[in-house]
Amino acid sequence: MAGLLGPAEVRDLAALLDVTPTKKLGQNFVHDANTVRRIVSTAALPPGSTVLEVGPGLGSLTLGLLEAGHSVVAVELDARLAAQLPLTVAELQPTARLEVVHADALRVTSLPDVFGEPTSLVANLPYNISVPVLLHLLARFPSITRTLVMVQAEVGQRLAAGPGSKIYGSPSVKAAWYGAWGLEGVVSRQVFWPVPNVDSVLVGMKARTAPPGSEAERLRMFALVDAAFGQRRKMLRQALAELFGSSAAATAALEAAGLDPTARGEQLVMQEFLALARVHG
Repeated sequence: MAGLLGPAEVRDLAALLDVTPTKKLGQNFVHDANTVRRIVSTAALPPGSTVLEVGPGLGSLTLGLLEAGHSVVAVELDARLAAQLPLTVAELQPTARLEVVHADALRVTSLPDVFGEPTSLVANLPYNISVPVLLHLLARFPSITRTLVMVQAEVGQRLAAGPGSKIYGSPSVKAAWYGAWGLEGVVSRQVFWPVPNVDSVLVGMKARTAPPGSEAERLRMFALVDAAFGQRRKMLRQALAELFGSSAAATAALEAAGLDPTARGEQLVMQEFLALARVHG
């Protein structure tokens, strides 16, 4: 598996850097080259894409993306890993196009303009912050038209869930603002070091050709979604009463948007929340 990392290389690199994967940082390093190539193949990116990767760790997925001919901008929080990654890539794929940013992905607001704006987001996201990171980056970089991330199975299922199900919630609606989501594969626990105690899935999105509304509407809609699912057992007229000032005002707004005030948040699709946000505006 020239050019990619295997189990021995992953452990050697970790030992070299004195890195012990931590649950706090949600670190689980992929050490199976076949899995890496499957993820890159599943992403099905146009040739020469500029890929934003979060939490590259020791570089397993980074090397797979580079091997496929893409340019990668990798955001890494751990200083040791951020410093080592260019050295690893230079040794295994000396002509690859890589830029490493040592930063917290939740606070990234711009990226070095080395390869142009990112057109895709492909990552093995840290499990403990996967949804906040995903939503932050999609909001900040509208140039991203294709997303494929590896997340905890429960999180992936929620992102891809439709209305009416128990797992449909705030992440499902917010993610739908950006495009249509779907599960695109299961990843074995055995390809990680250390082996996690949860299952992992690939969940992907193809972005809409244009945003469904303005940025102000998105912010209003997200606030409505938070309120609706913050008290998901309540009818919307009750759950949204505080936002609108009273239950009566919430009822009037819901009716103006063509929605049933006695419905619950889990019954509404993204476009219905957006209609309510427009009334609320």
